[in-house]
Amino acid sequence: MKVLRHLVFITLALALLTAVGTVGFHYIEGWTYFDGFYMVLTTITTIGYGEVHPLSQTGRWFNVFLIITGVSLLFLLIGTLTQGLLEFELHSFFGRRKMEREISRLKDHYIICGAGRVGRSVARELARKPAPFVIVDQSESKVAKFAAEGWLTIAGDATQETTLREARIERAAGLVAAATKDADNIYIVLTARGLNPQLKIIARASEEDAEKHLLTAGANAVVSPYHFAGRRIAQTFLRPHVLDFIDSATAHLGLDLEIAEIVIGNHSRFAGQSLAASKIRHDPGVIVLAIKRGPEMQMTPSRDDVMQAGDYLIVMGEPAALRKLEQEAGATVG
Repeated sequence: MKVLRHLVFITLALALLTAVGTVGFHYIEGWTYFDGFYMVLTTITTIGYGEVHPLSQTGRWFNVFLIITGVSLLFLLIGTLTQGLLEFELHSFFGRRKMEREISRLKDHYIICGAGRVGRSVARELARKPAPFVIVDQSESKVAKFAAEGWLTIAGDATQETTLREARIERAAGLVAAATKDADNIYIVLTARGLNPQLKIIARASEEDAEKHLLTAGANAVVSPYHFAGRRIAQTFLRPHVLDFIDSATAHLGLDLEIAEIVIGNHSRFAGQSLAASKIRHDPGVIVLAIKRGPEMQMTPSRDDVMQAGDYLIVMGEPAALRKLEQEAGATVG
């Protein structure tokens, strides 16, 4: 920004000098405005075609002023442009190196393959959490745009092992295959599953037939944006108030509520306690909607239901109350 301000200032100074010189030659020598303008250009650019018309003594002193001022401004302009280009190159180089170091230190992060509309939406949600993630896309322009927002990015083909290894897939917690083509997503899932058998993979599917192929390739779950959009439109007609409530709870629209999952740690003081004994429900900012234990989901649990280590509580409440509950659920007995 500082270099840009200097460039604007020098450019305006050159424009003002050109105008002063043009008017000056008109009144000092009686030349036309075009002749004065032409003389100013040949003077400050040091082209040296010679005088348009013979100059008087006053005109020569005036021209000396134009030469000294104009050449000085031109040198300043060239120096500022050089400085700007050098700073840009250094910033790009060191910025990339810094990003590479941050990516190399990632652990339990998420890899988003594809920076389209679906990939961007996933990135925004993870950034809001916040949760660590890196975006992989072949488009240099998209990668540069997201890097400017402070997101970690890699320009490369996510179907290639080298690219996924660069994203530290061995230490990742999850991967999103969000390329626009189903065939690309299948290749991404196959490659990722081979590199990290424990990785949780969520894939996007455009066509209905692609879902079974993605699951066969190793995806844990498949999401179809078009199928979801169709259900959403139908539910907007049939249950508009329910959708308004879900939007408020999941996207902070209107109500200061949030739906979250809280894991009961192996040494949590909640492990072995009933909901009543834990006094979770005594907190006015928290509502327990369900308990997930393995593949089973127990909806609307009663006060006598006992929590176990490894259970997930599906809860709704104010963000501050949920953060407090998350800390308590991980606290050890003692």
